[in-house]
Amino acid sequence: MPQRPLFSPVTLGSLELPSRVLMAPMTRSRAGAGGVPTPLMTTYYAQRASAGLIIAEMTQVSADGQGYVDTPGIHTAAQVEGWAHVTRAVHDAGGRIVLQLGHTGRISHPSLQPDGALPVAPSAIAPEGSVYTATGPQPFVMPRALRTAELPRIVQVFADAARRARAAGFDGVELHAANGYLLDQFLRDGSNHRDDDYGGSVANRARLLLEVARAVADAWEPGRVGVRVSPFNSYNSMSDSDPEATFAQVAILLGGRGLAYLHVVEPSGPDGARVTRLTPTLRRHFGGAVIVNGAFDAPSAEAAIARGEADAVSFGVPFLANPDLPRRIALDAPLNAPDGATFYGGDASGYTDYPTLDAAA
Repeated sequence: MPQRPLFSPVTLGSLELPSRVLMAPMTRSRAGAGGVPTPLMTTYYAQRASAGLIIAEMTQVSADGQGYVDTPGIHTAAQVEGWAHVTRAVHDAGGRIVLQLGHTGRISHPSLQPDGALPVAPSAIAPEGSVYTATGPQPFVMPRALRTAELPRIVQVFADAARRARAAGFDGVELHAANGYLLDQFLRDGSNHRDDDYGGSVANRARLLLEVARAVADAWEPGRVGVRVSPFNSYNSMSDSDPEATFAQVAILLGGRGLAYLHVVEPSGPDGARVTRLTPTLRRHFGGAVIVNGAFDAPSAEAAIARGEADAVSFGVPFLANPDLPRRIALDAPLNAPDGATFYGGDASGYTDYPTLDAAA
């Protein structure tokens, strides 16, 4: 019987993976005081070590990068130690794990910022809606536009975070340039109205991401650095006047740097067909490995790989609710139903208590 595409080995840069069933990064808000990963987080990730690769949840690269309560960081020694317990447990279980590095930018609140400061952004444009704080939902505030002279510090905190991730035992890092957070805010013209070298043209708007990617690659190695983008995601009040042209150029600018992969979040249609199908264009321009994400199930994921659209597929909620997802896919076994009420914050309920097939039997 021929091997199913999802379960063939794949190499993403310097990352050699046994399968193409990857775990997507998902904020779970279970970190302890000071953004330190907890023993519960160690259990959660170790349970899912059968993934071809775990991409751990967005982790703030600096204190001012936090946008939600109880999210982990990678900017203190205690956080590094906490993550080291996670990586050791995943490796002991035979897995591989990279850390998603992010800065939430304007998607924050003064109560989450050092000294109650305003959140920062490329431009002083407030997102719509509210952010969840320690005292409950609060309306987003008008962010402070970063000065040009401040941007080297942003680059530096990402590079420092990559060094700490390496010290914590991760196999690589992923730069979060998606979902309306700081690097994405610079990329898209709906949130970037700057008139300096970091605004205006696509090349200028991509400048910060490229500088971060270069610094992080220098801090480790290019083949252990991935980038995640979401061209059509309107979450967090994001928009762009021409996403096809913007992200095609971003893919070109990221290509040729020896990066591990480009991780593309797009909506998924019937049988895995792209609603807009920008991923094939991005794959061609990037010239390297591509991971796709977007409500895939096993058949649509197999179809995406068979079409040559992607090298691997990342699964979010299915992995959240099924710690043994690869085995369930391989056996065409039923999946656990996710409990949306426990997605963000709380204890082991809806986090480490989802049964495996063996436990269910």
